[in-house]
Amino acid sequence: MADTAQIAGVLLAGGLARRMGGGDKCLRPLAGKPILSHVLERVRPQVGPLLLNVNSDQSHFQDYKLPMAADVIEGHAGPLAGILTGMEWAAEQAPDCAWLASFATDAPFLPDDLVARLMRAIMAEDAEIACAASNGRSHPVFALWPVALRDALRHALVAEDIRKIDVWTAHYPVATVEFEAAPHDPFFNANRPEDFTEAERLLGELG
Repeated sequence: MADTAQIAGVLLAGGLARRMGGGDKCLRPLAGKPILSHVLERVRPQVGPLLLNVNSDQSHFQDYKLPMAADVIEGHAGPLAGILTGMEWAAEQAPDCAWLASFATDAPFLPDDLVARLMRAIMAEDAEIACAASNGRSHPVFALWPVALRDALRHALVAEDIRKIDVWTAHYPVATVEFEAAPHDPFFNANRPEDFTEAERLLGELG
């Protein structure tokens, strides 16, 4: 099984946040600090080199002292573009990393054993990709990808105009890892203003 230092990570913060009225959703405060800070606390111990994929003003994220990159595909092509950005960055900047873990930046309760369980599933099932699931629902943005698929993903995005993760991953053996959704779903994501209220309540319960 790969060592943590040999797994790169990409924090996907390049979305348009339409349901929040636009802007950098992951910088909105939750319990006194940006939701991105909550996510980073859980992600940082699980990977080695870590990239922040952001398509807005990068100066807004300088305090995190992370390398940053905008999508390598133009036109707000969705999370697959961010994943490709992470793959190509890892290939160039972290060549010892054969794997890339991807994370949404609006899920403050994501599992602290996410990457380890995804990797175990890949090894156990001889899969190429692993993604998370909970409550019977897949969460393909929380996934583990071989960096070696970067050329295939670029072709899918540019030549085939594929935008949905599930459409692309259907061509590969994928291991799905189910996470317990009680007492709360670890992949709860804050998409709307009322979700932040619920996230505050959950944080209070979790201490």
